[in-house]
Amino acid sequence: MTFQKRMQKILQIIDELGEVDNRRLADELGVSEITVRRDLARMASDGHIYRTHGGAMKVEQLIKPVSFVNKTAVNIKAKDEICKRAAEEIVEGDIIFIDCGSTAFRLCQFIKNKKIKVITNSLPVVNELNGTAVSLNLIGGEIDQKRQAIHGSIAQEHIARYRASKAFLGIDGISGAGLFAGTESEASNTLAMTKQSSYTYILCDASKVGKETYLKFADLNLINAIITDYSGPETEKFELSGIRVLKSSKFFY
Repeated sequence: MTFQKRMQKILQIIDELGEVDNRRLADELGVSEITVRRDLARMASDGHIYRTHGGAMKVEQLIKPVSFVNKTAVNIKAKDEICKRAAEEIVEGDIIFIDCGSTAFRLCQFIKNKKIKVITNSLPVVNELNGTAVSLNLIGGEIDQKRQAIHGSIAQEHIARYRASKAFLGIDGISGAGLFAGTESEASNTLAMTKQSSYTYILCDASKVGKETYLKFADLNLINAIITDYSGPETEKFELSGIRVLKSSKFFY
């Protein structure tokens, strides 16, 4: 059976059940669980389904909307290489912040077996890491349905109660002028997390480098390191500002 035929069958099963585990899919398709996992990874990358721990579910079954899924599927190879590099910075016993960015979300797949604590305002991150070796702390407050994240003053009060060894955060843009966000609520959470972290990493694919939105929320000295697939002239500006520039293993731009 070709991948295309297996994909159609998998989509049919998930459409009927909403959520299904790898073993059942393997039995239904008459293939190994290794083949199922490979197929699901490919389908998730294309935004057809959402991977769960041990299976898959319909995108619309999630509390996160399609818009977030579509964001995670953009520049996915670059994001995965960035997050593989980021995972190398995380050691057992670390307490880390992960925000609601689509790149930061891709970090989850590389840290599931690490005995660490993750503090996050991202509902998709909680879904992805629940049931793994990772201990979770979900920030409380108002749910932003569009971003599937928790924002607001209560969220910031929650963040202020904890100290983290590291923070892995996303941004909408970064240039020599500073850090840029799409909304004030996201900027506020980012600022709160950096304040409570000993070391802050920005996870940023090349499409965000040199980009400036209407909202500049901080200077470059807010962060300690940037992990990116970008290798252009902006890199020198970051390094002159005292920021470590960590390159992903592959460049796509």
